Amino acid sequence: MCRLLPIAPSTYYDHLAKRSDPTRLSARVRRDEALRPEIRRVFEENYQVYGVRKVWRQLRRERFDVARLAPSVG
Repeated sequence: MCRLLPIAPSTYYDHLAKRSDPTRLSARVRRDEALRPEIRRVFEENYQVYGVRKVWRQLRRERFDVARLAPSVG
């Protein structure tokens, strides 16, 4: 597969290892995963019309320590 895609074999195997062992993920990725249900909750409670900034502001109002959100909520 690495011959078809322009990636190093070590990158591919590192990705596989992270998928099978979540403890190898970075702290930021683990934090993002922990916040995902809260982001979804705020989005759903506001009729799925809140954008990134409004979801971020609502989470900050609820005292979540959120520095930034990814552009897509879903």
